[in-house]
Amino acid sequence: MENEPVVQVSGLVKRYGAKTAVNGLDLVVATGAVTAVLGPNGAGKTTTIETCEGYRRPDAGTVRVLGLDPVADAERLRPRIGVMLQSGGVYSGARADEMLRHMAKLHAHPLDVDALIERLGLADCGRTTYRRLSGGQQQRLSLAMAVVGRPELVFLDEPTAGLDPGARRSTWDLVRELRADGVSVVLTTHFMDEAEALADDVAIIDAGRVIAQGSPEQLCRGGAENTLRFTGRPGLDLGSLVKALPDGSGAAEPLPGTYRITGSVDPQLLATVTSWCAQHGVMPEGISVERHTLEDVFLELTGKKLTGKELRA
Repeated sequence: MENEPVVQVSGLVKRYGAKTAVNGLDLVVATGAVTAVLGPNGAGKTTTIETCEGYRRPDAGTVRVLGLDPVADAERLRPRIGVMLQSGGVYSGARADEMLRHMAKLHAHPLDVDALIERLGLADCGRTTYRRLSGGQQQRLSLAMAVVGRPELVFLDEPTAGLDPGARRSTWDLVRELRADGVSVVLTTHFMDEAEALADDVAIIDAGRVIAQGSPEQLCRGGAENTLRFTGRPGLDLGSLVKALPDGSGAAEPLPGTYRITGSVDPQLLATVTSWCAQHGVMPEGISVERHTLEDVFLELTGKKLTGKELRA
């Protein structure tokens, strides 16, 4: 059904010998949305995605993609999804345009190959063999192969890794166009700005479980509170200020004359602070609002920084 999630994972467990890579993971991917999956090295995100793609069989739990079992119903599912692997999946001796046209012929209603080649900046390397392409060119070809068949759902593994800024922005635009056309997108990325710019929903995986999921805005609100800072004369009556603030807000003077207001920072709180200052003859200076980023939340939840060294986590 149209409103049914395109991916439903419940209680997924996947082991490699004595190591449990995924430990009772639950994940829901909404139809027509871009969902970013984030996680530090060894968190289990790649195993989870590969299980959804049908490349790995779960040891326990259920996985449904477009309502189908990725393993048992692989023949029915594969024509409906696109998969961009971070590496592999292309014959090393095949030319770029040759490989893309071959992929297009496997689908009933593919995109225009020439237009896609032009869009992703592959025109100048169409007759170059895959093994002689640069890393960025290989990435763009893999992306083209994933979307050329007009999939209902596409899995993108680090789609902009190794791309220059221009190619990265072009890839972002293509992802947005896919979403506008009703295609559901699941992407893994180690670029927090990419997740914030593209994702409707973000799932953070650590130790084999989803430890947080929501829109970037929801996750940033749900992490540490936002902060308003200003400077004024030292020794303001913080007790009086706190009484004027909404419930749950706080005030501190970490350094003489430097003030920090915590809570749900919105226009009303800002107006309350400035009004209180006016009533007490205080001229607030350097007012700034520090909003927590997705990277802040990620660090708070996992205690780990997501870096380029973790591309294959």
